[in-house]
Amino acid sequence: MTRAGDTLRHSAGDHPSPLVVHSMSPGIVQIPGDVSVREAARIMRREHAPCLLVKDVHASLGIITHSDIVYKVAAPGLNPSEVDARAIMTRPVETIEYDKPGDDAVTLMASKGIPLLVVTKLKQPIGVLTVRDLAFSPRRPLPRIAVTMSILGGKSRSPKQAATLTQLSQHGGVVETASPAPTGTRLSLSFYLPRSSRPIKARAVVVRSWDDAQAPPAASEPPIHTGMEVQFSRLSASDQSHIVTWVLRTLYKQFGEQ
Repeated sequence: MTRAGDTLRHSAGDHPSPLVVHSMSPGIVQIPGDVSVREAARIMRREHAPCLLVKDVHASLGIITHSDIVYKVAAPGLNPSEVDARAIMTRPVETIEYDKPGDDAVTLMASKGIPLLVVTKLKQPIGVLTVRDLAFSPRRPLPRIAVTMSILGGKSRSPKQAATLTQLSQHGGVVETASPAPTGTRLSLSFYLPRSSRPIKARAVVVRSWDDAQAPPAASEPPIHTGMEVQFSRLSASDQSHIVTWVLRTLYKQFGEQ
């Protein structure tokens, strides 16, 4: 039997496959089905939750994500105070057990075309696993992407500069640059996904910034690059979907090669 602290290994090689429990975000917020969408949105914001688990009558479970609120309420122009959570929840809820290998999660996400899974232990919800969680896993580095960046401010913007984008997800990523901007700085980013001719343009906000002087690496660790963790503040729905598909395919390929 596999324990939560164990690490699985593929028989074909020595590369470890981390368990779902090692990458997930612990905890999941549950609400009744009659909570309004407006209140559900407030709860998601307050708890920094990627989704909410909705328990409707007769023990029926559903899930609400940010996309559900945007496409099912905001886009049609409905009043979020007059729509119940049960009306927009997605069913069935796709789940995965906490002690499954990460490649099982990638395969399930790719086959279902979904960006997150509810993690369970003995079929009880204990956390959430998102594409972002997998992308930021240090054992699953994604390719480095050339990005053109400029700093926004007032009516003008700084000259464009070249940088490198890593750990990309539909929510944001890490920009490696010799001159990181302070937290809160607004950025304009332009880049192409590997093997794609479609440009992606996004607005982003710096949520964390660092340099070598602030965080010198230990002798046993690889060099630390100067850079910024950024969160997208403006990204089209089609570009979000394009990034999710690319991340899932890339992660799936990485798992398949090991």
